Amino acid sequence: MSTLTDHDDEIDGLPPSAKFVLWVLEDEGELTQQELCDTITLPARTVRWALNRLEDEGIVESRPYTRDARKSVYTIADTDYPGS
Repeated sequence: MSTLTDHDDEIDGLPPSAKFVLWVLEDEGELTQQELCDTITLPARTVRWALNRLEDEGIVESRPYTRDARKSVYTIADTDYPGS
């Protein structure tokens, strides 16, 4: 699993809400958007925007949630893969 220090360059320009979501993912591990909203005190819309921004930057990746295919689970992207 990757850590925040692996993404220092990308993190510098992020807004505080995205940094907060990233910090929670590092602390808690894989979470769905709803689990993130339940864990932190940001509105769902802000969490969704932060996750989209983090995915666009290649810092966070998502995959289908095995318990409910309508949801995705988010995790910090692994920098060991080519193209990360």
